[in-house]
Parts: sequence; structure tokens; C-alpha cells
Amino acid sequence: MLEAKNNDELPEIPPKRYFTIGEVGELCAVKPHVLRYWEAEFPQLKPVKRRGNRRYYQRGDVILIRQIKSLLYEQGYTIGGARQKMSAKAEPTPAAAISSAELSAIIADLESVTAAL
Repeated sequence: MLEAKNNDELPEIPPKRYFTIGEVGELCAVKPHVLRYWEAEFPQLKPVKRRGNRRYYQRGDVILIRQIKSLLYEQGYTIGGARQKMSAKAEPTPAAAISSAELSAIIADLESVTAAL
């Protein structure tokens, strides 16, 4: 598997409700052990856990992981700095009631609908 240099080179997120840790690893070019570590470091990242403690990530989680990856690998933030930046993003101001991750997901959905038409 080739390591993607930035999020523009990553594959498009398929229109599925849940993704396994292996699928997310391929979509984000990150190994599963790194994803498990990031779960402990970033409180915003909470995949659904089902039978046998298996993790299932949703589209918003995949977008969040791509943002974390960008902060750490491309922008040079430390884990603490990236955590601080992500928690600052998570606190919406009155003017911005929708988070950037939700907005990104909506834009991606609209683009896929537009492409299908």
C-alpha cells in the first residue's frame, strides 16, 4: 500500500454507514494501531463498538481522522497541539452552529450527488 502524502491523494470515502478499522486504515493511509492510539489521545474520536469490542467508524470519524492526520503529518503539530486545535474546533461559536467536520461531510455528500447526476 502506498503512503499518501496528503489528503488530496486519499481515496474517496464510499457511501457506507460504518467502516471497519482496516477499511479506515486504507481510506486514511494510517495503520490500525495508530488509529487505536489516536482514540486514546483525541476525545472527539469515538467509534461505535459492537460485538467482541470491534470498532465501527462512521463517515464523520473518517473525516476527523483525515483532519488529525493532516495536523500531525503535514502541518507538523505535536499530539498535544493537534488535540488543542481539534478541541478549539469542536467548540462552536454562536455564528457557526455546525462543525467543520459536519460541513465537510455535507459538502462531500453534495458533491457525490452532483457527480451522480
